[in-house]
This record gives sequence, C-alpha cells and structure tokens, in this order.
Amino acid sequence: MSDTTSGNAAATAHDDVVVELTDVHAGYLPGVNILNGANLVARQGELIGIIGPNGAGKSTLLKSIFGLVNVRSGEITLNGESIVNLKADKLVKRGVAFVPQTNNVFPSLSIEENLQMGLYQNPKAYTERLEFVTSIFAELGKRLKQRAGSLSGGERQMVAMSRALMMDPSVLLLDEPSAGLSPVRQDDAFIRVSDINKAGVTTIMVEQNARRCLQICDRGYVLDQGKDAYEGTGRDLLNDPKVIGLYLGTLGTDAG
Repeated sequence: MSDTTSGNAAATAHDDVVVELTDVHAGYLPGVNILNGANLVARQGELIGIIGPNGAGKSTLLKSIFGLVNVRSGEITLNGESIVNLKADKLVKRGVAFVPQTNNVFPSLSIEENLQMGLYQNPKAYTERLEFVTSIFAELGKRLKQRAGSLSGGERQMVAMSRALMMDPSVLLLDEPSAGLSPVRQDDAFIRVSDINKAGVTTIMVEQNARRCLQICDRGYVLDQGKDAYEGTGRDLLNDPKVIGLYLGTLGTDAG
C-alpha cells in the first residue's frame, strides 16, 4: 500500500471519531483525582461499553464528558473539537445527551411533560420526535398522561432514555441503565439500548452487568483505578482470560 493510500485510510478512520478522551485526569475534590489518565474512542454509530469494579471511575468518565466533573488535564473532543469542561447545556445543543443512574425523571410530572422537558430547546419538533421515541418505547405512547412518579424502576428508565432522545442527540451517555432492575427488565433495557444504537445514535454505556454489556457492545473498556486497563471488542473481552479472571468473576450481574 502506498503512503498516500495509507494516509487517506488513517484520515478516514479518524474522521469517524465522534468522542475521544486522551489521558484525562478528573475528580470532584481539590487534589483528588478519580480518573488518572483515562482514554476512550467512540466512532460514529458505535455502542461502547464501560465496565470495571466499584470506584474505578466509570460514572466519573461519563460525567467528565458531559461537563459535570472538573477535568484537570487531558483532552476530550466531540467531532474533533475540544469540549473540556464545557457546560451541560452547551453540550446538549451540540447533540450530547446524558441519562444518569438515579433521579433521572421528574416524578411529579406526567410522561408527556417529562418528554416535553427534554425538548425545551426545540419545542416545534415535539410531534416528530415523539413519533421516533414511541417507535422504540411503544408502551409510553399509550400512557402519556400517567405521572412518572407512579412508574416502576424499569418504566422510569424508559422515560429517562426517551426524554434524552427527544433532542435528537448524536451521542447518548447512559449511566448503568440496568441498575436496580429485575432480570426481565434488565433484558428489556439492553434490547432498548441496542435499538437506540441501531437507529444511528452513538452510545457510550457504563454498566454493572458486565457480561450482558459486553455481549451487545461493539467495543468495551475495562476501567480500573481511573484508567483503561483493557480495551477491545465486546467478544474479545468476554473471552480474554485476564479479563475473566480479574473482572468478570466479580462483575457478573450484581457488582457495579
């Protein structure tokens, strides 16, 4: 292969990078880092899974991307442009949506009102986006007037993901979407995440159910002590003896 062809291929490979973290150090308290040189690449249309033991920095990584944690050094880019410490509202306008693990719905509001809150920056698109959201979460379309606070944990998770999708994001950040759900609801959550990703939304998911996460993701990262200890395709990580021995034995379906 010629140098020119090789260079063009490399440029094309880099052109499809949507989110990239390079040597990111970040934390909540002054002088205390939770991330200690984390790296991640998410390309257009990929489903990226992030697993690791408690305290590894998984949720902190997502919050660093979404401007909720102070990044002290390193680089985070969105479509090649730096977004380090950019505020969440600015990121939403750039097509990034974040679904936290807890407190992710407005319980006193109806499902419909929750969805409207997700579209506050572009209310004219409500009908179009509602059609898309209910194509994935059909149950919600039949219960729009129901108060979100009366829903089960799994149903609230559906509302939270739906509200995030109302703004037609290009990137979706999910923090442990299966946490606290029954096995049946967990399976449903993973199916919906796959459906969202197949609809063209680049998805970065932190997940407690490591095996299930790696089964559906294109690529995965194992975080340990704030750094990416292992990276590979979901299938490769599932079958890596070191990952199995060090992580999957304790990261089956319960640990986070």
